[in-house]
Amino acid sequence: MASHSPQQFKTRLFYALLAAGGLVVLMGLYAVHMMDEQGHIITGMNNQIVWGVPHVFAIFLIVSASGVLNVSSIGSVFNKPAYKARAPLAGLLSIAMLAGGLTVLMLDLGRPDRIIVAATNFNHTSVFAWNIFLYSGMFASVAVYLWTMMEQRMYPWSKPAGFIVFIWRFVLTTGTGVIFSFLVARQAYGTAILPPMFIVLSFAWGLAVFHLVQSAIYQWNEKSLDEHVQKRMRNLMGVFVIAAFYFVVAYHLTNLYFAHQAGFERFILRDGGIYPLLLWIGYVFIGSLLPLLLIFHPSLGKSKHVVAASLLIVLGALALLYVFIIGGQAFPLNIFPGYESSSSFGDGQIGLYHPSIPEVLLGLGGVGISFLIAAIGIRVLDFTPREIPKASS
Repeated sequence: MASHSPQQFKTRLFYALLAAGGLVVLMGLYAVHMMDEQGHIITGMNNQIVWGVPHVFAIFLIVSASGVLNVSSIGSVFNKPAYKARAPLAGLLSIAMLAGGLTVLMLDLGRPDRIIVAATNFNHTSVFAWNIFLYSGMFASVAVYLWTMMEQRMYPWSKPAGFIVFIWRFVLTTGTGVIFSFLVARQAYGTAILPPMFIVLSFAWGLAVFHLVQSAIYQWNEKSLDEHVQKRMRNLMGVFVIAAFYFVVAYHLTNLYFAHQAGFERFILRDGGIYPLLLWIGYVFIGSLLPLLLIFHPSLGKSKHVVAASLLIVLGALALLYVFIIGGQAFPLNIFPGYESSSSFGDGQIGLYHPSIPEVLLGLGGVGISFLIAAIGIRVLDFTPREIPKASS
């Protein structure tokens, strides 16, 4: 019986992982086909809740695509060599997640071909129209940034390109927050705290994704991450998680201060069924407190604990977005504060939403696209971070 070398085994495993990722993408495309043939009636979405689980995945991928570039910005803009060695990988992950997230958004529209109308008939007053330029600009700026880092003769332009990406990702994440903060038709939104909150959330989520991918690369290549670098990145992720938690608390305290928002906050924090459970258990405990324990506890903080903390942060992010996006739509808009209003259409009623399999498959399809782009890029162009001496990091 012929024996196979470790390298042959890894090659076969790599193609098996690509096949698995491709299968997930195909399942997502099949879900799109089902929704195209039968309509969105097969989803849990309705007239009140028009953004469902696919948007949870899409917003997470887009926000994380911006946040993961924090690694490259620290390296290029603030000239930290330990992070600069990881800047190319951060750029690749940004493009991969942005592509996956935007694909989900487009395919969840029901008529994705209508993007041509939006592109050729630009509405200057629409935040969604602004994002066409923000997303395409992000792709272009990150691609140029990668070129300056990977082409030796372009290296002198790396810092200016990195600075442009640094500014653009702030603008893009602000634009994502503005989509919600300008939306006054839902009580959960319409507050100026959302743009900065999304920026800080992107820092925590992006660095968590980067930790997971970097750990997988080192494990694949049977290497160990430099302890000094690991400690710095671990502590930075902990600071970002604390900052993100602060903004989420500030967001809810701001709502609680206004009398007309008291009903919404009771719904989200206590009376809303699945939404308080996801917020308190999913985000507060699993996505914030437990990761902070794994990061800062004196006897923990090892590589496996950091990976576990990163995974918990990602799960907490999805829980928070589910509460924010879907819970925010489920609570009815209080059109006449202090008065009761009703109609035959169901105004004033809590919206019911049950995620469907096609929605979940579509969301996972976006993750699959991101995985395929990242895996092929890392394999073909070798984005593995090159360690540097501890003294210079």
